[in-house]
Amino acid sequence: MSTALLAAIAVILCILFRILNVNSQPQKPSIWCGDHKFLDTILKISPLIQEPYVPTRLWGFSGHVQTILHSVIGRVKCPWPIGERVFLTLQDGTTLTYDMYQPLDATFQDDLSIAICPGIGNTSESVYIRTFVHWAQCHGYRCAVLNHVGALQSVPVTAPRIFSYGNTNDFHEMVNSLINRHSNTRIVCVGFSLGGNLVTKYMGEMDRERPAHIIGGISICQGYCAIEGTKWLLNWQNFRRFYLYIMTENMKNIILRHRSMLLSEEVKNRYKLNEHEIISAATLPELDEAYTRKVHEFGSLSELYSWSSSINYVNNINKPMIFINSKDDPIVPEPLLEPIKTLTMEKNNMLYLELAHGGHLGFYEGGLIYPNPVTWLDRTLVALIGSLALNYNDSIMKTAHAV
Repeated sequence: MSTALLAAIAVILCILFRILNVNSQPQKPSIWCGDHKFLDTILKISPLIQEPYVPTRLWGFSGHVQTILHSVIGRVKCPWPIGERVFLTLQDGTTLTYDMYQPLDATFQDDLSIAICPGIGNTSESVYIRTFVHWAQCHGYRCAVLNHVGALQSVPVTAPRIFSYGNTNDFHEMVNSLINRHSNTRIVCVGFSLGGNLVTKYMGEMDRERPAHIIGGISICQGYCAIEGTKWLLNWQNFRRFYLYIMTENMKNIILRHRSMLLSEEVKNRYKLNEHEIISAATLPELDEAYTRKVHEFGSLSELYSWSSSINYVNNINKPMIFINSKDDPIVPEPLLEPIKTLTMEKNNMLYLELAHGGHLGFYEGGLIYPNPVTWLDRTLVALIGSLALNYNDSIMKTAHAV
């Protein structure tokens, strides 16, 4: 074998090892929580958040690989939970659907439901949602999963709109429907990525009357501020522009799939939409300028993004909230995480959990090449939901004793 070929192989291996970040070691999550009593309660049920997270050895220390595997392949040995699809017709004519999954463990004493809001363009049929739902069912929880309007190919769009970054009305409708069916249940709201932004905004909206059944919320891998996040995504650093391209194409595909309703002549005239501008949009800001901003009747993109950003609502939240992010998330850069760290140190009943690895919604763990079938995120979320239930029960007991 020639020296040149050996040198080329060595260079390729060095680049590969750098991309895979194989020199990294498992680390404990970092915790920000200024409310020590709340933290103590969380740790009673969720001591695992103080233990090192051990990614899959060969590739799990790369945020890119975790993110891509999560989006392309999903989970290993993924079960398909059996549920009931619920159809709601909203006042604006929208057909809203969510899927309901009952607990598999009948011995669980508390009636606790998880209201789940998936990521951008995702539904109850997304693989990471299915695995979490099944794991939650096995631990005695009922799950209700919102199907973002327009995301399901089997459900037609019946009004001239789809889901958006900041519209929490669909999630609110699902929560109310869940309560109508199970009036004694307590609810923990859980959101992934865009869904985390929606859940956080929903919990902090001042003009929103939320049901008393809600006892807390959890947000995973959200970016908190759409204005700042867009600036980072428009850069090629860390391949963020590539991820932005994928998200843009997915959103365009949803719009074009339902073009007969969303881009009818009447709708285009009403909102002054240019179909060519929508089809040719190369980034989300371009697509939002051509479509989203106009449909939601905002004067500028900055107004739309400010209205959509959960960071502008966090201070108003009066229920327990837990936030989870990873430092190597290629979609959500570290500077976007600084405000939530400060807020969770200042407010009661709030906790921020940051992992060194995990990518965007990946969090695969264990094994050399083949990961464990249950991810760190699935295990941790089920534990944290139990912690929020304990925190609620403790608060009820304290109130009763005070009376």
